[in-house]
Amino acid sequence: ELKEEFTRVLTANNPHAPQNIVRYSFKERAYKPIGYVDQTAIHFSLNGNLILKDSDEGRRQSVKSAVSEKPSLASSAVISEETEIKDEEGTEDTQAEGEEEAEEAGTAEEAEAEEAEEPPPPKVKEQKLANQFNFIERASKTLNNPLRERACQSEPTPCKNFSATANQWEIYDAYMEELQKMEKSKEKEKPKAQIAKKEEKKKGRKLTSLESQSDDITKISKAAKIMERMVNQNIFDDIAQDFKYFEDASDEYRNQKGTLLPLWKFQYDKTKRLAVTAISWNPKYKDLFAVGYGSYDFMKQSHGMLLLYTMKNPSFPEYVFSSESGIMCLDIHNDHPYLVAVGFYDGNVAIYNLKKATSQPSYKSSAKSGKHTDPVWQVKWQKDDMDNNLNFFSVSSDGRIVSWTLVKNELVHTDVIKLSAEGTTMQGPEGLQLQTLGCGTSFDFHKKIDYLFLVGTEEGKIYKCSKCYSSQFLDVFEAHHMAVDSVSWNPYHLKVFISCSSDWTVKIWDHTIKTPMFIYDLHSAVGDVAWSPYSSTVFAAVTTDGKAHVFDLSINKYEALCTQIVVAKKKNKITHIQFNPVYPVVIIGDERGHITCLKLSPNLRKMPK
Repeated sequence: ELKEEFTRVLTANNPHAPQNIVRYSFKERAYKPIGYVDQTAIHFSLNGNLILKDSDEGRRQSVKSAVSEKPSLASSAVISEETEIKDEEGTEDTQAEGEEEAEEAGTAEEAEAEEAEEPPPPKVKEQKLANQFNFIERASKTLNNPLRERACQSEPTPCKNFSATANQWEIYDAYMEELQKMEKSKEKEKPKAQIAKKEEKKKGRKLTSLESQSDDITKISKAAKIMERMVNQNIFDDIAQDFKYFEDASDEYRNQKGTLLPLWKFQYDKTKRLAVTAISWNPKYKDLFAVGYGSYDFMKQSHGMLLLYTMKNPSFPEYVFSSESGIMCLDIHNDHPYLVAVGFYDGNVAIYNLKKATSQPSYKSSAKSGKHTDPVWQVKWQKDDMDNNLNFFSVSSDGRIVSWTLVKNELVHTDVIKLSAEGTTMQGPEGLQLQTLGCGTSFDFHKKIDYLFLVGTEEGKIYKCSKCYSSQFLDVFEAHHMAVDSVSWNPYHLKVFISCSSDWTVKIWDHTIKTPMFIYDLHSAVGDVAWSPYSSTVFAAVTTDGKAHVFDLSINKYEALCTQIVVAKKKNKITHIQFNPVYPVVIIGDERGHITCLKLSPNLRKMPK
């Protein structure tokens, strides 16, 4: 029994403290239980009797002790001192008595001194400790302020009855007034935009919803936008929860393979007949992305559209711009995220400014200013030039790579390189040598070496070029048997780039070696390929049979970790894919004008060691 151990847990709570104290609350005029219980138990407390020298009481005492130090009987001095210290609130009567005693003692001592021949040795004053247990109790009561109520009454707003009949001409006058208001507000905008609008009116095109909105709606537009987002996030709450928190637990049993979880689907009524031709994430607002709409079918060219969606509102685009020609490519500026460069099917390029509430581009090329003669397949913003002018590059099937600079509100072009297809000089009439141009379809600029860039062509070659040499290439790669749809440098590994083509293959290259390092056959034409922003070994490709493929070379060099059908319809094809720079999602565009957002499962986004 002695060996048995009894564990006892000590807590800071006082077992004797009452748990249910009820006190009267004057504010609410009722008894209320007190929630907080004081758990402290006091074992010993002692009130001191020290007084600060500088306080009034301390000064009084020091004055009294100075008075009593005059030669006097030790006993009487001690008595008077004790009386002083004891009655801290000493009355005037006791003070007077003490002083009288001191005087009497003084006279007696003087008489003794006269009798004695030698003065006695000075007596050491005996210090007596004050009584420790002498204390005074005080209490005071504060007033409880009575409760007061204050109320005020406002004057009722005056009401008036109004009645009128609306005639045809009154309605007409009201419409005319509204039109004049709109015209005045338009006059304030830049003359350029005004000219463009006048041309539009002549053509009889309808004004887009952005322009035709009246002043009344714009006043509450911000509040309405926030409301719309809230409603949408309530409707798509399960998707938002999946986006933020869902991690596919079954990845552990898949042997390194992964999956794509479909999230939102973005679609807009006016883009149903158009294909997604370009996608780009905004570099500043990570939930915002731009989508270009046009058509890859030579026979079915119609208008184009530029939409900007946010993941916070999947039901309707944030910005809508329409164009006469199909948009084939776009790029958002890194430092000015409101500027979007766009290339059109008719060979023009333009810059849209999201800050301006017009449906027209702020700057656009024309036949005079050296537009391309074939569709523009890719545009890329560059760093500002020496004079701090904005500039971007474009590549087109006409074989020209053009640098566009924004000088004094105009786009000025300079041809950087003309692609020539080697060994294709044709024998023309009367022995003329005709040089045929190579058709550029895609390009990408090196992330670190500013002047270095790659150009993919329709013949399947990839040219390594420099901004400094316009006449010759640094290198030529015999890359594919059909058009190079996309070429892209690796964001981490400075020598490596990837290319994809309609010949069903994706190839990974080192730009110092002529042959590819990896070749992947995906059994269908590859529309687009993209490196991931989080790992140097992860990339994704999309094929025209509606599948998305995600590879991670650090896990499997031979086949995809995930091959998944994203669009089910037989006539539909996937055209583009982009990784979000921050969140673990990709967006995929197809030929029906839909954008699908998918979340990568944990196996597909393993960070490198």
